[in-house]
Amino acid sequence: MKKFTLMVLLSVTNAFAFKLGVTAGPHAIIAEEVVTIAKKDGLKIEVIEFSDFILPNIALNQGDLDANSYQHQPFLDNQIKDRGFKLTSVGKTVLMPLGIYSKRIKNLNEVKEGATIGIPNDPTNGGRALLLLEKAGLITLKKKDLPSVFDISENSKKLNIKELDAPLLPRSLDDLDLAVINTDWVILAKLNPKSALISESIESPYTNVIAVRIADQENDDVKKLVKAYQSQEIKDFIHSKFAGAILGAN
Repeated sequence: MKKFTLMVLLSVTNAFAFKLGVTAGPHAIIAEEVVTIAKKDGLKIEVIEFSDFILPNIALNQGDLDANSYQHQPFLDNQIKDRGFKLTSVGKTVLMPLGIYSKRIKNLNEVKEGATIGIPNDPTNGGRALLLLEKAGLITLKKKDLPSVFDISENSKKLNIKELDAPLLPRSLDDLDLAVINTDWVILAKLNPKSALISESIESPYTNVIAVRIADQENDDVKKLVKAYQSQEIKDFIHSKFAGAILGAN
């Protein structure tokens, strides 16, 4: 059995199965339903679960996966630019709105001077989090395209922005005043996505995508995977399972 660091195999390894990488939580739950739908089309999928945002693209690029489904397009674009991956997206899957969460306050008006706010430490989700903080009226940014903490032009409450690994943010809520967290990690931590003080709107450009190697984008099995993900059965499953916290892509 082939094993990967920070990875759990969800089924017995089969050399002839189509290997799909996902992150823990909602993506893994949705993928297992995709397995059932794709089987009707003759595609046998093995789901391989990861516990971080980086390894699924490394595994895909080096040929240990046939596809992955866990990231939005800006994140994939950044990974391709920084790491030279020969990857591309072939279809949209779901939108997981980013939200601001807290165990200490119930309203953004209660944010005090010097409060500590956790955000994801990867460039795309970190920038996405800063844009949501600006939308919440907590900071002002001088740059709207992939901003970093260095692009904060106004921080009247002298907020302390702390960058952390995205999976750690839910567990860090006890030590933070606020945290900006991806919905998948929120659900995995058994938090209520509807408890967010503010969330991205449905117009968010951060819809998740299916990624494959460029050389495989016209592969018949890839097309069957996209068809299964975008089927009405999967959209109905997402609506029923996640009660509107996760939205199926159009």
